[in-house]
Amino acid sequence: MEAKNQKAKLTTVAVFPKGYFLENLAVRSDNSLLVTALKTREMWYVPPAKPGGQVEPMLLFTLDYPPMSMVEPEPDVFYLCTSDGYATHASGLHRIDLRGWKPGQAICPELVLTFPVAVRALNGSCLIGPRTILVADSFASLIWRVDLSDDGRSASSSIWLKHYSMLYHPGEMKPEQPGVNGLRFSNKTSYVYYTSTVLKLFMRVRVDRETLAPLGIPEYLGGDKMMDDFLLDEDAGVAYVTTHRENTIDRMSLEPDRNEERESVAGNPFDEELVGPSSGAWGRAPGEAGRVAFFTTDGGTTAPPPDGKVREAKVLRVEFPAPRKLAA
Repeated sequence: MEAKNQKAKLTTVAVFPKGYFLENLAVRSDNSLLVTALKTREMWYVPPAKPGGQVEPMLLFTLDYPPMSMVEPEPDVFYLCTSDGYATHASGLHRIDLRGWKPGQAICPELVLTFPVAVRALNGSCLIGPRTILVADSFASLIWRVDLSDDGRSASSSIWLKHYSMLYHPGEMKPEQPGVNGLRFSNKTSYVYYTSTVLKLFMRVRVDRETLAPLGIPEYLGGDKMMDDFLLDEDAGVAYVTTHRENTIDRMSLEPDRNEERESVAGNPFDEELVGPSSGAWGRAPGEAGRVAFFTTDGGTTAPPPDGKVREAKVLRVEFPAPRKLAA
């Protein structure tokens, strides 16, 4: 089913029951997907879908704590964050080796790191080096740094950055909404970009290429919406940002002082297909980077749309218009 009159073309790839919160996803080299389901603590496999086609997802495993985001430091080896943000705050990093894996085979995630007691609620993550991961902690109002061992079977953690733009404000909304949320690193600009949901901020901070430490103070890029996760199109100089509660995908500049150039490329006006968008990842077929991405939704489980009706959770294929660099 395709949405009409959108600047981006939306197609449903996979459907999950009402009440599912599809939190995050990773795209494998064959365009199959790994999808995390937060409330049910599950990891799902979505087979490659032809453009315009729909496929049946397959449950891979269930975890002790909700699965959040993932990174892929080497081909088909993923590191998955889990976090019990609303109760015990227990959080870990798991290694998932899918080299040679075939659908139907059992997968055994390997715990490589238990975060220290200061952790509160892990969320988005990104790679900033071959073995270095950053992880947003939405309720501790900071970003963790994780350094993997040479064999990838263990890791160490430390606080990478804490800043007022990442603040979490407990009690303002139910369910509690994150402070710092989505994270992406641009190799082209050497900036880490992040959203802060409660404060409605889109920010960036420079990274030292040698030490991988933050340089200077974070810069404001835009705001005014409760932004969740996002994608970077480094060539076009833009991000595609989900506004989970507000049911849109917005196109924003990666440079400061250009907030007026923000535009909703999907979901405005309201679109039945795009209810509760959470996270996205670029397709990996030739020519798809910057043009075709996959997004998760929760169908309005967190915040029902204006009519109050919760829909089925979905994985969507989103085809953006041809990228264009914003005018200088």
